[in-house]
Amino acid sequence: MAMRSPSEVQSMGFASIGDNVQISDHASIYGATRIHIGNHVRIDDFCVISAGTGGIYIGNYVHIATFTSLIGAEKISLADYSGLSSRVSIYSSSDDYSGSVMTNPTVPALYTGVISAPVCIGRHVIIGSGSVVLPGVTINDGAAIGALSLVYKDCDAFTVYAGNPARRIKERKRDLLRLEQELLSSPPTTSSY
Repeated sequence: MAMRSPSEVQSMGFASIGDNVQISDHASIYGATRIHIGNHVRIDDFCVISAGTGGIYIGNYVHIATFTSLIGAEKISLADYSGLSSRVSIYSSSDDYSGSVMTNPTVPALYTGVISAPVCIGRHVIIGSGSVVLPGVTINDGAAIGALSLVYKDCDAFTVYAGNPARRIKERKRDLLRLEQELLSSPPTTSSY
């Protein structure tokens, strides 16, 4: 995977950019002036990061894996230590599928009923491959979302969810909070992969 050089990343026009930010040269970034990126962030090949008026806020130590998309008019936030596996889709806007209005972005807004609401991904959240998160969802700190899940409601902290629609499976361990403190007291010089 070829990453953009630090100078290329700096020149992309982000609202704010931290240190050690790796962005694939095959990732597509739209609305960079509304995107805030923290430290130690990696955005892999073929991701689409498209910030609407609400902007996109990416914390520290965040990984966004291949073919993932963050799209919509409202704010999308990914807190520290969150991770999105490949092919995850996060939407802060969605068409109204009821049939009472028309759909798709080629139709003038007067005839559509786009629904937009902020999406908040908490600290230490991990979202499994192929999952979809819809507008208005908050996935609270430490929650884990299993692969191929559809998340349309808020998720409790340190709880595992999976399915379509996503349902509570069990509690998630909190050992990672101790590991976070170790990392902060003596950060390693290399990542796990």
